[in-house]
Formats: sequence, C-alpha cells, structure tokens
Amino acid sequence: MQKSEFSFIDPDDFRGSVLAWYDTNARALPWRSPVGNVPDPYHVWLSEVMLQQTTVPAVIQYFTKFTRLWPSVEELTKADQDDILREWAGLGYYARARNLHKCAVEVVTHFGGAFPQTLEELESLPGIGAYTAAAIRSIAFDKPASVVDGNIERIYARVMALKTPLPKGKVEIKALAHYLSDERHDRPGCYAQALMDIGSMICTPKNPDCASCPVSNYCAAFHQGEAELYPYKQKKQPKPVRYGVALWITYECGQRLLIERRPDKGLLGGMRGLPGTSWEKDRTLSDCSEELILLLKNLNLSTDLPQLTKLPEIRHVFTHFELRLKILAVSLGDANAAQIPANYFHVNLSESKSLGLPTVFKKAYNVMVKL
Repeated sequence: MQKSEFSFIDPDDFRGSVLAWYDTNARALPWRSPVGNVPDPYHVWLSEVMLQQTTVPAVIQYFTKFTRLWPSVEELTKADQDDILREWAGLGYYARARNLHKCAVEVVTHFGGAFPQTLEELESLPGIGAYTAAAIRSIAFDKPASVVDGNIERIYARVMALKTPLPKGKVEIKALAHYLSDERHDRPGCYAQALMDIGSMICTPKNPDCASCPVSNYCAAFHQGEAELYPYKQKKQPKPVRYGVALWITYECGQRLLIERRPDKGLLGGMRGLPGTSWEKDRTLSDCSEELILLLKNLNLSTDLPQLTKLPEIRHVFTHFELRLKILAVSLGDANAAQIPANYFHVNLSESKSLGLPTVFKKAYNVMVKL
C-alpha cells in the first residue's frame, strides 16, 4: 500500500489531536511515567512482556509484585527461575516467564545493564519480537517506531473502514502505522501510549464512544455509522480438544502430595504440576493405560490401575486447544514416598497453594481438596 493512499490523513493534525487528548486523559498505570518524566526502560520492558495476550487489570498486580521482588534488571538476573515461574503462575503463556531471566542476563552481560535502543538490538533479546521492540524503543526512549497492539489495530482499521478481514488486513494496518509514525520525533512514546489508551477507553470493541474520540473526524467507519463492525475478522475455527490424565498421588493419609517439575521445553515448561500423561486428540482413559503404566513404573509405584480412583474431569482452554483432563487419585503409605525421580518432589498439601501452580492444575487442586 502506497503512502498516497493515506493522503486523506494529515499526520501532523492526526498526531497533534492524539497527543493533546493524551495530555489530559492519560491512564495512570504503575509502569508508566507521568507525562514529561523519563520512563524506566526496565518497567517498560517488563510491562510489555506481561501485557502480551493479557489484559491491563490482570497485569497490574503481577507487575507490582515483580518490581517489589526484583526492582531492577540487575536484581532479576539474581533470581532463581523457579521463583520467577512461581510468581508468574496464573498469568499464562509461560514461555514469557522463562525468557525474562534470559533477557535480563543478556541485557546485563552484553549491554552493561542498559536496554539497547535500536530495533535490531532489541529484537535480538530473548522474548522480544517486533511489536515489543517497537514499544520499548518508542515508550522507553521516545524514538520513532511503528507500534501496533490490538487497541491500535482496531483504531487504524476503523479509520480506514478496512474491509480486508484480519489477520490478512494487518498488512494495510501496518502500512498506515508506518505512514503516521516513521521518522516522527514529536513525542513518539506518548503517541503510542495515547493510542493504546484511546483504544482501551474510547475506541472499544463494543459501543465505542465516538463522540469523545479525538480523531473521529478522520474515521471512515464513524462517518459511515458502522464503527462497531470493524475490524472485520475471519471466522474462527473451533478449537481442537485434547485429552489426558493427571495423577493425584498423596501420602500420610492425604497430607502430602506428589508434584512434578515439568520439562523446561514445551507447554507449561519449567512449571510445577501434577504428574500425568501427554495431552493428545481423540483418546479415552483406556487409551492412556500404557502411558500411565510407564509413568507409575518411573515413580516406583504399583501399576495395578484398578487401585486408582477415577475422579472428575477438569476442562481448561489454552490458546490453541481445549483440554479435558481426567483425574486419577491414589493414597499411599509413607514407604511409597521414597525413590522418586529427580524432577518430582513432595509437598505438604496445606502448602501446595504457594507453589505457583498453572491455572489448569489449580483447577484440579481446587476440585481435589474439596472432596
């Protein structure tokens, strides 16, 4: 798409209207510096990583907790990854948490503890992609960058009355973003944050407050009276369903629980959870029997499956699939607690909540402790 196609927009006026609105309406967020103050790049990076696929209200409590525990990138390098994963539990997308420590180490080791300012260097860091690099460059260092998150995407799609459905339409949206942002030095950080706020507060998915929007005069969707129709999106396909089994193995009359530390790679990598089978499509409980027998042997436990009590099914929705997890429970004597593999350990049931279990295993825990 050529810049001439955006000739109906005066970049100076558009950006000026956005910035004037921001100066009086900016949200107060714990990671955001007041207008006129220099942002903390560590806070910008941490918040942007947390905000990937996550809402602002959900992130606030995690950001506050993390910056209290690890107030600087140098302090984060000293953290144990298990502690980071534990404090991240419930926020989801755990690869982000695993990359936090790696990125912090890279910044301290290769950049002297100061986040780099170029897009190329930022994107070389673990866990930082094109969007996050642009956000850090613009917000932390007030340098030109085309920042397009979900809120900004919606604004630009409505401004153009973009008929191309997402995700294909992202190409045209990015072209408009470049037209309005490239080589612009008029407060690029505030401009990006202003659009984020307008999208969150005014240009909302449902019932947008077009009368309060500072750029409604440029908005084709508004003039058509159809703002809520945009952006068009391709119809989502139903999520596939996967099935698995988790084991609730307790000792000492149910007072101690067996916990697994999951492999570093893969879904929920490095997190703590209940031992169990893999999660696959089109399988029944009997289909899991062979895998369960191997697991029980690895745990030095009896493979007599009838000893296990079948309990309720847990349902949990991940980004790309729905999980249906059957729980099998067995209570063992103390003698069975010895000789477990290195990636397993026992905890007092009363202390299990402090482990930082991922949400799917929290659901299982909450069901089991009530039985």
